[in-house]
Amino acid sequence: MRIDIITAIPELLTGPLDHSIISRAKKKGLAEIYIHNLRDYTFDKHHTIDDYPYSGGGGMVMMIEPIDLALADLKSKTGYDEIIYTSPDGEPFSQKLANRLSCLKNIIILCGHYKGVDQRVRDHLVTREISIGDYVLTGGELAAAVIVDAIVRLLPGAISDEESALTDSFQDNLLAPPLYTRPAEYKGWSVPEILLSGNDREIDNWKMEQSVERTRRLRPDLLQE
Repeated sequence: MRIDIITAIPELLTGPLDHSIISRAKKKGLAEIYIHNLRDYTFDKHHTIDDYPYSGGGGMVMMIEPIDLALADLKSKTGYDEIIYTSPDGEPFSQKLANRLSCLKNIIILCGHYKGVDQRVRDHLVTREISIGDYVLTGGELAAAVIVDAIVRLLPGAISDEESALTDSFQDNLLAPPLYTRPAEYKGWSVPEILLSGNDREIDNWKMEQSVERTRRLRPDLLQE
């Protein structure tokens, strides 16, 4: 899978994308991740990518020309399945969406900044807008890192135990059940006996019951989907 990220601040992405599962996936050749500096597609000496909004008010707006040039350059070399813009008012990111995106071959992520992008970018140049939550970040780089992490870990071979990813929270609109490990008793706090029984069928039933109960208590909205 190839992921190209267009950003005004590349330094914000080098750390999150160079460690752990993402690093291993890149070394295995499962994921290619390229970071592009939007300022490289400007022509003035200050490498300007933002300007004042015509509507007035505070804040700056990312200009359409550098973005269009960056996208055109990438698309001239590779075909892309999705061009994603990270925005606080985009489609809420979810495990289902991560699953779908992980099946694609090539995607571009455009990191939002300032007050956002010129609306014409949203109307004509991107194919999907994604938000990682109802709050505003300084820029879309952290959102892009979250999206990339959620996608890459789903690629076959990225995680040594692939079943682990399939049983994560939200995969079946359920939260994961409680997890325990050794010791079986600590300060008088005991692991549920069923988990020590060795009865796989009973353990699976217990895990499903716990998942449903936790979801009903903590995220009842998931059961309505």
